[in-house]
Amino acid sequence: MAAALPVTFDDVREAAARLRGVAHRTPVLTSRTLNARVGSQVFIKCENFQRVGAFKIRGAYNAAARLSPEQLAKGIAAYSSGNHAQATALAARELGTSAVILMPEDAPRSKREATAGYGAEIVTYDRYTQDRTALGEALAADRGLALIPPYDHPHVIAGQGTAALELLEETGPLDALVVPVGGGGLIAGSAVAAKTLQPGMRIIGVEPEAGDDTKRSLESGARVTVPVPHTVADGQALPTPGEITFSINQRLVDAITLVSDAEIVSAMRFAFERLKIVLEPSGATSLAALLTGHLDLPPRVGIIASGGNIDTQRFTQLVSGG
Repeated sequence: MAAALPVTFDDVREAAARLRGVAHRTPVLTSRTLNARVGSQVFIKCENFQRVGAFKIRGAYNAAARLSPEQLAKGIAAYSSGNHAQATALAARELGTSAVILMPEDAPRSKREATAGYGAEIVTYDRYTQDRTALGEALAADRGLALIPPYDHPHVIAGQGTAALELLEETGPLDALVVPVGGGGLIAGSAVAAKTLQPGMRIIGVEPEAGDDTKRSLESGARVTVPVPHTVADGQALPTPGEITFSINQRLVDAITLVSDAEIVSAMRFAFERLKIVLEPSGATSLAALLTGHLDLPPRVGIIASGGNIDTQRFTQLVSGG
């Protein structure tokens, strides 16, 4: 008998109850133009309309809300390139505590400003020469803070899975679910929810070509580390999958596909011009995977557009080819 997964469907359902009234139940968008373009009926879970502009509030709040009053009184810490940073800062504010966030020096300015705007203290590091996990753990230990990692935590994973749970509650049966992959928390939680409700559904992850650590890891059967990728998809610029997330994804994810930076930007442009929504690069990778035509799509497909945190200057520069 296979060992039990570290996150269960009950964990996801409990997270959904905990998030009620805190996280938005984001809309599901459909488009006849997109359907005709890809030859399938597509349902887009628009987490770009989520609080803090991305799905991350689901996991951050679920984990923070489960801390003891004593832990909350001391404060919480996190490390993140941006969206988890904002989510943890907001979760701390909602729960009446403080947050210290470790962010890369080259994190998008809009994400740093938003994180500070929620009241968090920001500490920076160099993502290409320093180990953020080690730095974050040391920071939390030195200050006596509860550390909420961006993906490799059961409560975070369960929270992220509520996005897929909501999607399926609205759409009914789907043949496949396409999800962006960074550290693997969103796809792990989504896979737990989706495979429980529909065991035959295909779960497909999407990574940028420059950061294919999860694809390589699943193919090799063990976690693989790649150089920190240089990609427009900053939220997916990670060198290795999480330990917990990989243990789930190894069992539940059916395939990983890759998209180039150019394909990501093209998807951002399509989303803006034809769907009338703004997606950040990491939030557009699932859409990019459909638009490339690389996937053999079944009749009914759900995708998660994971976030829309991008400032006007960078968005304009990217989609205009500057």
